Amino acid sequence: MGYDLVIKNGTVVDGTGAARIQADVAIANGKIAEIGRVTEGAKRTIDAHGLVVAPGFVDPHTHYDAQICWDGAVTPSSWHGVTSVVMGNCGVGIAPCKPETREIAMKDLVNVEGIPFDVLNKGITWDWETFPEFMDAAAARKPSLNLAFIAPLTPFRHYVMGEASMDRAATAEETARIANLIGEAVDAGALGFSSTTLNQHMGFEGKPLACRNASREEMKAYANQLKKRGKGAIEIALTRQVGVLEQDQCELLDFLLTESGRPVTFIALFDRDDIPEAVRDTLRRAAPMIAKGARPQTSPLPLTRECNMDNPFAFAAFPSWKRVFADTSKEAQKKVYADPAFRNQFREDLKNPTGFSDWRRVVVHDVRNGALKHLERKSIAQIGELQGKDGVDAFLDMVLADDLDVELTISSWNTREDRMRELLNNPAILMALGDGGAHVDMLCDAGYPTYLLGTWVREKQAITLEEGVRKLTSDPADLFGLKDRGRLAKGVPADVAIFDPAAIGSSNHGERRHDLPGGAKRIVMPSRGVEYTVVNGAITWEQGKLTEAKAGKVLRG
Repeated sequence: MGYDLVIKNGTVVDGTGAARIQADVAIANGKIAEIGRVTEGAKRTIDAHGLVVAPGFVDPHTHYDAQICWDGAVTPSSWHGVTSVVMGNCGVGIAPCKPETREIAMKDLVNVEGIPFDVLNKGITWDWETFPEFMDAAAARKPSLNLAFIAPLTPFRHYVMGEASMDRAATAEETARIANLIGEAVDAGALGFSSTTLNQHMGFEGKPLACRNASREEMKAYANQLKKRGKGAIEIALTRQVGVLEQDQCELLDFLLTESGRPVTFIALFDRDDIPEAVRDTLRRAAPMIAKGARPQTSPLPLTRECNMDNPFAFAAFPSWKRVFADTSKEAQKKVYADPAFRNQFREDLKNPTGFSDWRRVVVHDVRNGALKHLERKSIAQIGELQGKDGVDAFLDMVLADDLDVELTISSWNTREDRMRELLNNPAILMALGDGGAHVDMLCDAGYPTYLLGTWVREKQAITLEEGVRKLTSDPADLFGLKDRGRLAKGVPADVAIFDPAAIGSSNHGERRHDLPGGAKRIVMPSRGVEYTVVNGAITWEQGKLTEAKAGKVLRG
């Protein structure tokens, strides 16, 4: 037989952790037809001499739920060898949704995931109401990548309870209806459901995201839907303080594992040098749950994000900032920032940090007011020293002086190489947290697969190539039950990443583009060294450019 595509002379790393081999890979009808020595002809041949041929990468933590409406190429993930993305994380999403409540769903995404309202309002197509219809609409768009979905609890609660979902637990009757809808979503192919307990996850009108009001009785009913079906996983944003797992959170994690009988993956496990033993303590505390199937998530990237005061998400974990999110108009925010009572409360919050506590890591990136230009590239700590002020006053006075237009960068977490080596070599930890599609104007971590392979595999040799590829492929695929993805084997769908191991990489500092609906700004992360990406047998990325191929599918559990 003739093949559609043959990849010749490559170093095959199959995604399972097995040792690399020199082999050819033949593809026919969208599937791997042969791995070994291939002598028959093909419609196209790629010479992969000196390149690694690996499974396409699987990104298990994205927020592309809205972006897939206007960007079928799912950028920038598709630039980095990613062939499958999982969205619907952290309990927030846009399905199910009734027409009259679309504004609430969009404003949840604005507050929780940092996506501008005008972008969502212009870009979301709303060609669905139920969750199964949402997945069908995604498939009908013929995307470039494979799309997989977790059912986010907030819109399910809101669909049944209305605005009461933002204020209280569900009744028994409401719980049964929500549980049935989640079961229906899983039957239609959702990979499980997601939720959050994080204080900073405030939605419409600054109220707690609706899933945060779910009672234990509710969570039991939803988890039991997975147990009854024997499939699916739960994703939950769990740690009130990043990297710190507290006793009540341990109990909730164990409860979800028991009631679902399924894996539970939780965020966020970042190493913090301000709480030096946090990650080690969390892993010790979580050990019994990890033995039952819990998977903490981390990123191989040091977390560096831009922040602007249009959506000051970086400060949302501090209780004092709830006032800011209750009314996000510029004039309302100015009044809050100038209020001495707010400033004093913020100072108290900083004594028990849930986000950052070091003003040396908050740096002024850009200001509009010419009189403040001399402060660019200075940290808030440096500005405070110059002005004889503490960090809070130096920061908020500058914000007001620049009419809230100031842009900042905040650096925190995953900065210690020795601790990162521990995380990377811990088999329980899931490489994730790319957050693609979210926080679009402040950061882009979606390039973490190429960063992992460039920085931690090649440059620092913290893990082997085989293990680095496994962490990006079969490991996340298996967690969510996508058993035919994330590996190269005869008969499986042909999702392939072909990269130069001597060149692959990306930085952790993104580039600015104005390519969102309406020309809005976002931060993107270009890739290096990814030569080709193949999705279901079709080449979607070729030597630095996207092709016109649209062979992606909706992956149904």
